[in-house]
Order: sequence, then structure tokens, then C-alpha cells
Amino acid sequence: MSNEKNMELLDSDDRAVLNRIQSDFPITSQPFKTIAEELGLDEKDVLSRTDRLKQLGIIRRIGGNFVPGKLGFVSTLCAAKVPPDKVEKFADTVNRYPGVTHNYLRENEYNVWFTFISPSMEEIEDNLKKISEDTGITDILNLPATKVFKIKAQFNL
Repeated sequence: MSNEKNMELLDSDDRAVLNRIQSDFPITSQPFKTIAEELGLDEKDVLSRTDRLKQLGIIRRIGGNFVPGKLGFVSTLCAAKVPPDKVEKFADTVNRYPGVTHNYLRENEYNVWFTFISPSMEEIEDNLKKISEDTGITDILNLPATKVFKIKAQFNL
């Protein structure tokens, strides 16, 4: 579904919920109740809207983000050269690894990109080797960050 078509499906309360949940998600026993109270909505309404927006593909995931290095983890960006007929199997294989936080297609020679977080670079390298063995894809770049530039992405809907 196109972005324009998706935007037509949103009312002002949907937009308010989306704006609110992007950052500073409440860390409470009932976060959706907290959000509902802030927005003057009902908790069940916020939950059903969130579920609907997930089903429409407008919300991909709701989850926490952390700075890997501050928790003793390492992260890397990976890029793989995957023939079109093997992209689905490759992506499914990559997505089975719990340290993969993003996995997406790009229009490029290296067409599948994903991020990997792990307790050690050795574990990431072992997992990349396993992914290669499982998929037959041998051209996978491991591009660990040498300097992190983090910007807050907040979209006002």
C-alpha cells in the first residue's frame, strides 16, 4: 500500500497516537493507559488503534532501543549481495538471529542490509559465517561503526 493511501486511513486520533509513541514511550505497568490519559482517549481505543496500525504496516514494531556499547555489546551494519530469487530465503535466515535489529532491501549491488548487535564481534562474525553457510551467499560485508552519529528521528504526523 502506498504511503499516500496509508495516510488517508489515519484520523486525528491515529496521528496523535503515532506522534506520542515514537519517542519517550512510558515505562509503566500500563503504558497504553498512560498514553490514553495524556491524549484524552480510552486505553482500549489506543490499543485497538495501535493494533490496526500494525496490521496496516504503518507501525512496524514497538520496542526499546539501547546504546549497545554502554551495555557491553557491539553492533555492526552488514550488506549482502543477494540474487533476487534468493532474497526471501536470505532475509528469513537473517531474521532468525536475535541480534538482528533491522533488515531491509536497497536498490544497489549490495541489496540486503541489516544491523547486528551482539556481546562480541566474534559472535557476529560466527553468525555471519553461519548465515553464509545456510544461504550460499558468500558476499556479506561486515561494516562495524568507527564513530556513531545518532540523530533522533521523530516524525510529526
